[in-house]
Amino acid sequence: MQIQSVSIEDYISKIPEERQEIFRKLFDTINNNLPKGFSQGSSYGMIGWGVPLETYPAGYHCAPGTPLPFLSIASQKNFIAFYHMGMYAKPELLDWFVEEFPKYSKRKLDMGKSCVRFKKMDDIPLELLAEVCKKMTVQDWINCYEENFKK
Repeated sequence: MQIQSVSIEDYISKIPEERQEIFRKLFDTINNNLPKGFSQGSSYGMIGWGVPLETYPAGYHCAPGTPLPFLSIASQKNFIAFYHMGMYAKPELLDWFVEEFPKYSKRKLDMGKSCVRFKKMDDIPLELLAEVCKKMTVQDWINCYEENFKK
């Protein structure tokens, strides 16, 4: 489910009212904890952060001329999604997250390759998400991306 929006506020206004407060908290948690250099924007019907073209002119190989995506959040039909490409590309970061998750949440981890799904709005582990946001700098992500994806 993609939400077409022109701004963060527009996006949030289009999600179910009962999710808006936690979604704002999630947005603020990410925005306040990502290392300097990531830019905020909207793409693929989600709110996202990536490496701007000024920093990494090669951009994203799947969509030439666009910033290199790193992290996104979205309100899907049945859950809020947190997409972290660093966990997808760096197994040790994924392992750390999986090991830490039970310390912050009483729920079972619901996760795909890069997507963590939160179906219960009252149990989104913002402290853990803040920590994982701090663990990869722009340069770390560029290096990881070039090692794993760029051909």
